[in-house]
Amino acid sequence: MKSHYCGEITSSNLKEEVTICGWIHRRRDHGGVIFLDVRDIKGICQAVVNPDNEKSFKLAESIRNEYVVQINGDVRKRLEGTINKNMHTGEIEIDVKDLIILSKASTPVFPIDEYQEVNEDVRLKNRVLDLRRPEMNERIITRSKITSLVRNYLDKNDFHEIETPILTKATPEGARDYILPSRVQPGSFYALPQSPQLFKQLLMIGGLDKYYQIARCFRDEDLRADRQPEFTQIDIEASFLDQDEIMSISEMMIKDIIKEFCGDKLEKFEVINWHDAMRDYGCDKPDLRIPLKLVDISDLVKDEEFKVFSEPAQKQGSRVVALKVPNGNSLSRGQIDDYTKFVSKLGAKGLAYIKINDAGDLENGIQSPILKFLKPETISNIIESLNIKTDDLIFFGAGNESVVNLSMSSLIKKLGEDLNLYSTKWAPCWIVDFPMFEINKEGNLTPLHHPFTLPKCSSKELEENPKDSIAHAYDVVLNGYEIGGGSLRIYDKAMQKNIFNILNISKEDAENKFGFLLKALSSGCPPHGGIAFGLDRIVMLVTDTTNIRDVIAFPKTQSAACLLTDAPSKVEKDQLDELKIISTHKEE
Repeated sequence: MKSHYCGEITSSNLKEEVTICGWIHRRRDHGGVIFLDVRDIKGICQAVVNPDNEKSFKLAESIRNEYVVQINGDVRKRLEGTINKNMHTGEIEIDVKDLIILSKASTPVFPIDEYQEVNEDVRLKNRVLDLRRPEMNERIITRSKITSLVRNYLDKNDFHEIETPILTKATPEGARDYILPSRVQPGSFYALPQSPQLFKQLLMIGGLDKYYQIARCFRDEDLRADRQPEFTQIDIEASFLDQDEIMSISEMMIKDIIKEFCGDKLEKFEVINWHDAMRDYGCDKPDLRIPLKLVDISDLVKDEEFKVFSEPAQKQGSRVVALKVPNGNSLSRGQIDDYTKFVSKLGAKGLAYIKINDAGDLENGIQSPILKFLKPETISNIIESLNIKTDDLIFFGAGNESVVNLSMSSLIKKLGEDLNLYSTKWAPCWIVDFPMFEINKEGNLTPLHHPFTLPKCSSKELEENPKDSIAHAYDVVLNGYEIGGGSLRIYDKAMQKNIFNILNISKEDAENKFGFLLKALSSGCPPHGGIAFGLDRIVMLVTDTTNIRDVIAFPKTQSAACLLTDAPSKVEKDQLDELKIISTHKEE
């Protein structure tokens, strides 16, 4: 139907007869001559319809934006003064011979213009139109190209693309499962996979050596701007590779993606111990583009009479930290009050501060509401430990460790945005040596990653001291986003059973939920490990958007709804009867 894409016709095609197909981006009537900007996936080309071409001219008069057309004509150079150097096709136009309207369109709900701001709900409800916008086109195509690069990279490194089941068994993996009823086995349910975790381990036990998959995953969890109920993982697993080898393969893949699609060369990724990350940044996904760090000053203030500092400094599970803001002295009292409100919403009881007017005069050169509560020696030690200079400002966080970490790490990010502290360089890092377990709200141990992660200790040592055990786990963080996480896996049946025991999973439950895995571990299991990258997050970062819905063709809202198709929806009663399901939900 076409000889060329609209966006690919240039001066090299002068005097050629071409046929293009696409959407009418804009129609203009200039003194009896009609100009049609025709758009396809490659760009926009201008076509000119003259009145002496009566049939085509009459059609052109009836054309409106988003009509789909086919145009045949000759490529000619634009007249002097009408050349548009901002367009790839801006030097030429098509002198229309034949014009065919392939499909008419109603008036678009919003203009198909990359510069037009449109409410996101309107965009999602009219996603078909939204996908035509140049910026959306580009993001979805970039996603496709990144996926292709990943496949080529892993193929070259002897990985095999293998599909794993979508209909599988419900197993505890952290988030809620999406469950599907079985018609042929009434009362039984499938679960959609939260990840292919167990199947990829079984593939290693099955001798497949190296596996990857562009895997669809499903988690019924509360959503955020960078989360979706269904998402895509670059899922990788390999036998007989150690942690450093898996990290190296993964790092090179990310470097290739950034080089290919952003033109930037990444240096070797910094490796940060999990405990160091929590100490210095208050989180395990630090944005290293922001040159701010927390300094724990618990030892410096534990003997102070100022109980706001001394009590958490002495208490197990609490901490006191200081945050140096270079040249932060310029912050007004109103701005500091706003930051205080910000951390208060995250659970902090306040935000103490000290302004440094003159670092050489600690008696008269500093100001703060808390100076009267602290010894001069303590203030001097704090200033020295933070390497404070004139015009700096110090913020303090004190209290429960998790609250301090959350509030102060969030404050670092907010200061980075407000004060324009971000470096323009990419900032990747590895976070390693995670704890095996964390304590949940009920006071029970739960896996920090999943229950199949290999600990860095013997089974006996793990049993004696599970709270302090370290995992062979590693996350990769890029610009403050966790884009991937992995671990070495347990390949010994006794160790795996020990983990289940620590997690209070009974022998009966373990056999019922994981019997197939335990049996496989008894058949000769190679040491193995892997990693899973969030494809959606990678594309989000590469295409410079902060909303993951911008890089998914048909995403869900934060209430897990598809505004385009109105999913989820009710089903007919006879469908429920066939599945032996009775809905107990009552409409309000």
